[in-house]
Amino acid sequence: MPIHDQGYRRYEGLRAAPGRAWAVIAKAGIRTLLGKRAFIGLLLLAWVPFIVRAVQIYAAANLPQARFLAPDARMFRQFLDQQEPFLFFITVYAGSGLIANDRRANALQIYLSKPLTRAEYIFGKFAVLATLLLAVTWLPGILLLLLQVMFAGSVTFLLHNLYLLPAITVYSLLQATAVGAAMLALSSLSRSSRYVGVLYAGLIFFSQAVFGIVLRITRDSSVAWISMPLDLQQVGDVIFRLPPRFHMATWSAALAIALLIAASGFVLDRRVRGAEVVS
Repeated sequence: MPIHDQGYRRYEGLRAAPGRAWAVIAKAGIRTLLGKRAFIGLLLLAWVPFIVRAVQIYAAANLPQARFLAPDARMFRQFLDQQEPFLFFITVYAGSGLIANDRRANALQIYLSKPLTRAEYIFGKFAVLATLLLAVTWLPGILLLLLQVMFAGSVTFLLHNLYLLPAITVYSLLQATAVGAAMLALSSLSRSSRYVGVLYAGLIFFSQAVFGIVLRITRDSSVAWISMPLDLQQVGDVIFRLPPRFHMATWSAALAIALLIAASGFVLDRRVRGAEVVS
């Protein structure tokens, strides 16, 4: 029987560049979610408003009696408002278990024992949720803008409203960042994805309910900063060059969003640790 040398041999395979491990986590997470029929159905449902708006743009461009449906900056802003319920359900469905499931399966110890930093792990999980959120906000928003140019057969609208390109992009990224960071922070606090989903829903609806009570008592919407969705709406109006819908200062809404993201980052830094899984 031949005896093969089992001594040291230099590794001759491909070496991945450092800092790219997050992409593996992101791809695996997105692939897993897209393999679920219920989630695919949710994504398709989220594109129904896009179809409605596309028909509106086509009718305004080709039917004289439908000129009153002509798109403007407010239409694109309203479209993103219409996507907010789908953002909520996608966030709960896709985001509640991103870290909670790993904590329940004691997978953090395995992840962080690899050549993978905590920052790469967190960013990989964040990329999963952010990609899906942008797929129902930024992507259809940009496509609507392109459809308007195609159906009108002119770039006049685009040239007169060129700021819509960065406005849609910036607001969609702001939404994905704030919502994604908050959900990941909550997901890191528990081992149960269902509990995380309930906690996120409570955070959204409770803050809006508190604002509603304060508004009824004071008749003043300057305290809308207590609710993350309302903060995003206020900043979004300014980004789209529209009159803000609340009386609060826009800087206070932006500050509230920044503090939420910073607090989420602090929680993630404290909770995503391999040693915690062992204990």
